[in-house]
Amino acid sequence: MADENPARLRDYGLQSERLLWPTKGPSQFEEDLGVDELEHALGLTTLEKAVRWAQTKSMWPDTFGLACCAIEMMSIVSARYDIARFGMEAFRSSPRQADLLIVSGRVAHKMAQPLRQIYDQMLEPKWVIAMGVCASSGGMFNNYTILQGVDRIVPVDIYIPFCPPRPEALMEGIIRLHEAHLAGVPPAYERVGVAT
Repeated sequence: MADENPARLRDYGLQSERLLWPTKGPSQFEEDLGVDELEHALGLTTLEKAVRWAQTKSMWPDTFGLACCAIEMMSIVSARYDIARFGMEAFRSSPRQADLLIVSGRVAHKMAQPLRQIYDQMLEPKWVIAMGVCASSGGMFNNYTILQGVDRIVPVDIYIPFCPPRPEALMEGIIRLHEAHLAGVPPAYERVGVAT
């Protein structure tokens, strides 16, 4: 069903060349297609939105699996969950080729320095997902060996609860990260500093 009153660019407040130069006649392309049909079929966006959309479709995770949550993280590449539909099937083994760090499991104090080194070597923009309660807050391990939250070392964008979280929870966290990035929310390292 055709729209009786198609929206024009000027209806949205956009200053096109036609509005800025009203005495100029239509171009050959506009005459062939028609101005109303052209503006009705035209999709408009900004360069920033297009880049953000492309980045969400090509986030390459760098895995940092340390404990039982890593098994749940590994299962998201299986046929049942199929993370490839988000363009994220390429789990990178080098931090220089990754822009999403999934920290899954408890982080011992001995692993804090390697974790920070991997994070520093990652591409920008970069994001971090803390998967499981051990990575988020130390979990049940309230002792001197386990880091009480990975956000003391690296800024975290998404926290995924549970012990261990199901693969569906990790997929939900990834979707929430994509939604936040598409909405223009900057990565965590631009918003907050790392706690000391």
